Amino acid sequence: MAIEEASFASPWARQAMIEELGRTRGAVFLAAESEGRFLGYASAWVYAGEAHVMNIAVAPADRGRGTGEALLLTLLERALRLDARLAYLEVRPGNREAIALYTKLGFRPYGRRPRYYADSGEDALLMACKSLRQLDLPGRWEVWEQRHGARSAE
Repeated sequence: MAIEEASFASPWARQAMIEELGRTRGAVFLAAESEGRFLGYASAWVYAGEAHVMNIAVAPADRGRGTGEALLLTLLERALRLDARLAYLEVRPGNREAIALYTKLGFRPYGRRPRYYADSGEDALLMACKSLRQLDLPGRWEVWEQRHGARSAE
């Protein structure tokens, strides 16, 4: 919850997070940890050949070290194993760092969702990666683990 609250203007409520973690069907949840400290987490729902990236967050002190990229790559790899062919997500248009990461990994803008964010009335930028099979996914997390001495948990 501390990472969630430090990362988002409108963080998920504790109960909503608990309910999300309780999902089993079509859900992928990942956490990055190093030396007993959580670095970040990511989640997605996978249904009907599509992965909806729900959340990616990295602790402020650990940003800029590739943790978000490793989490997203691993999340997409897991979604591919669950037969997802494409992935999509919503992002605030002003979140340049996230948009740069998503673009680097093959996501492209395809529209906007008006007034999506309740706290500001801001639109959401809709982005999609239309072919997960074209991404070089396997093994990316393992490379990151070796480089940073961290481990993942599902």
